[in-house]
Amino acid sequence: MSLFGKSNYTFIKVKRKEIPTGIWTKCPGCESPAYSKELKNNLNVCPKCGYHLSLTARERVEHLIDEGTFVEQDAQMASGDPLDFQGPKTYKEKLKADQEATDLVDAVITGHGLMEGHEVVLAVTDSRFIMGSMGSVVGEKITRAVEYASEHKLPLVIVSGSGGGARMYEGAISLMQMAKTCAALSRHNTAGLLYISVLTNPTMGGIMASFAGVGDIIMAEPKALIGFAGPRVIEQTIRQKLPSGFQRSEFLLAHGMIDMIVQRQDLKGVIAHTIVYAQNGVTPKLIA
Repeated sequence: MSLFGKSNYTFIKVKRKEIPTGIWTKCPGCESPAYSKELKNNLNVCPKCGYHLSLTARERVEHLIDEGTFVEQDAQMASGDPLDFQGPKTYKEKLKADQEATDLVDAVITGHGLMEGHEVVLAVTDSRFIMGSMGSVVGEKITRAVEYASEHKLPLVIVSGSGGGARMYEGAISLMQMAKTCAALSRHNTAGLLYISVLTNPTMGGIMASFAGVGDIIMAEPKALIGFAGPRVIEQTIRQKLPSGFQRSEFLLAHGMIDMIVQRQDLKGVIAHTIVYAQNGVTPKLIA
């Protein structure tokens, strides 16, 4: 290279190739990157640490119900805006945004189909839609699903995932759904029919305080957060440090609040076998 002349080297600018978004997912459990396609093939369970990431309601249905047998009910039922709720976003705007983002009309899918050849009624809440909270539509659709199961003498499975509890946008109307769903489940129980409740991360608030907490069998996925108020709120209220793992599935199992913890890949088989045992007269509470 000459001191004062033109450089003998040519500098070429190379445009950096961007990594496409969505290829990798950071695991909330071990914080390791997971290949998204591998994660999806593993039912959104981290292959390194076993952390159960969330699934959509439709993915849950596909996993639990035999292919081609699911018949959805009340698919187009939509919420009104009884309080004309105003805020940074109105209730109508919030509903519209979540409907577009999730391709759901509201936070629950209900219907019936076969699970390993056994006919069941299934309801699944979706935490992407206003945190899976329960308003008039969620309560009504679950109540109708329970009543359909009772009328046709079918076992009922509800998979819950709600960080929102009762939906504040509908005020007392949303709170009424707690009593309504539990009343329908009480009639289902009086008829001698089985109800299996499956708790996923998170299942909190009014949903846990109503239909999610009253199953004949209560199953939970590993390390799911389950409770009414969150642990931070409880600590601030009682001014005490909570035990390690408080409100997680393992803590609740150890203290008799749930019946079993089931890995996601085993869930369909465990539910199906529980239904068989119950139909053969085995007390559901003894299956664990």
